[in-house]
Amino acid sequence: MHIFQPYLSLVKAFFAHLGADAASTLQHYLVLAQPLLDAYGYLAVFVTILIEGAGIPAPGQTLLMAASFLAARGKMSLAAVLSLSFVACVLGNTGGYAIGRWGGRRLLFKARVSAVRLDKIEKQFDRYGGWVVFVGRFFDGLRQLNGIVAGTLHMPFFKFTVFNVLGALAWTGLWGGGLYFLEKDVKVVYAFFHSTEPYVILATLLTVIVLVRYLRRHRNSPSS
Repeated sequence: MHIFQPYLSLVKAFFAHLGADAASTLQHYLVLAQPLLDAYGYLAVFVTILIEGAGIPAPGQTLLMAASFLAARGKMSLAAVLSLSFVACVLGNTGGYAIGRWGGRRLLFKARVSAVRLDKIEKQFDRYGGWVVFVGRFFDGLRQLNGIVAGTLHMPFFKFTVFNVLGALAWTGLWGGGLYFLEKDVKVVYAFFHSTEPYVILATLLTVIVLVRYLRRHRNSPSS
């Protein structure tokens, strides 16, 4: 188990510091991530971002930023960090899409949701879901779930892929390349996302609760 200790410590800190000061939190993350990067290097970055995109809570963004921080000091290759992070991001979210596409719908029907209401939600998601996939890449919770949600709601794969790739490019560019070239300015951006993230997480949870209740009200209004 000792080989996983740096990773487990980072995950624990990730959840423990959600409400902490942004600057101290970022520094704390970078300190915790360095032993993991020292031990596993690029593999740690790739695997963590990959599993995060597939729906498993993991500090992928933290490792990307820490790796970029080390690249700025000549200890890692920025090109390798950005390339591996981008590929892992796209593949991870595509894996989440596949999970949602072939398993999410079955789970919803087992929960006895209304097919008619689900169809209505799909149509709305078809209009705006691409931007959910893109913007969701920047927020914890949405970052882990947007692929699964897109697959569950049957977003066309090509459309999902376009926004998935665009989101991956923007995300790796901001937290990887941005931290490398504009360290102080990116910390201001990080502080913004850090301050708004609890509200986004709360809004996401409330949205999920409302949608679940809406989808399960078919007993009272079967024709709606």
